Amino acid sequence: MDPLDRVVKPKTKRAKRFLEKREPKLNENTKNAMLIRGGNANLTVTEVLKDIYAVKKPFAVLYKKKNITRPFEDQTSLEFFSKKSDCSLFLFGSHNKKRPNNLILGRMFDYHVLDMIELGVEKFVSLKDVKNSKCPEGTKPMLIFAGDMFDVNEEYRRLKSLLIDFFRGPTVPNIRLAGLEYVLHFTAVDGKIYMRSYKVLLKKSGCKIPRIELEEMGPSLDLVMRRTHLASDDLYKLSLKQPKALKPKKKKNISHDVFGTTYGRIHMQKQDLSKLQTRKMKGLKKRPAEKLAEDGGATPKKSKSA
Repeated sequence: MDPLDRVVKPKTKRAKRFLEKREPKLNENTKNAMLIRGGNANLTVTEVLKDIYAVKKPFAVLYKKKNITRPFEDQTSLEFFSKKSDCSLFLFGSHNKKRPNNLILGRMFDYHVLDMIELGVEKFVSLKDVKNSKCPEGTKPMLIFAGDMFDVNEEYRRLKSLLIDFFRGPTVPNIRLAGLEYVLHFTAVDGKIYMRSYKVLLKKSGCKIPRIELEEMGPSLDLVMRRTHLASDDLYKLSLKQPKALKPKKKKNISHDVFGTTYGRIHMQKQDLSKLQTRKMKGLKKRPAEKLAEDGGATPKKSKSA
């Protein structure tokens, strides 16, 4: 039996809070990512992992020791680290002659590898190489994807989903204009993926809406796609399943148009408009001849009493 699967009763309040944090919830916690160095990671891969860790903090765990593993051949060590650190996202870096400057981006479902994509780093500019000012730790980024491949090709579509999952950060109920200060831009063109990061500068424009400028901040990566390990359609559909409590209840006879306007339909019995009470006016009163026509003929006159 796996020691991580056994039932453990908490003995302290701290242990109880730790176990409650890992329990299934209707609204998930913000996904954490683990960044792992392979047994033969070079300086470039190590710097990439450190910069991604700086961007992802505080929702990331950086393993500084080297771990000799090959995720595409054996995934048990990744699943072990996932359970140990309670991380559902991972970035594994390695380097060898066949696949230099190699990154493997992936995610877990129920502590098992759901899908992962291997990317090669062709060009890298570090955070410290760009001398501009940086965003504070924990800033939620705005994600922009450019290129038809993200919508046409299934592997690029899954890569887009992976990148959104990895960098999206916490879910927030409200957005503040001054908080929109960090942009991650991904461009897919000519078989390559270009990752660029910018800091948003709000300049004076002479009106209420500020003038926006983008200042490159780093890190900057030129990537090429290599191997992929994608989940089957059934497993992927199962991972997207939501609990019934979160699904909005369907309301009858209510519809919405493309602009978000709500329309309601009311069902009523057929009305007899001839009996509709209108405003009482002399001009609208019926004449005796009209009344006789409606009654179907003349009514017998009352005989005068002698």
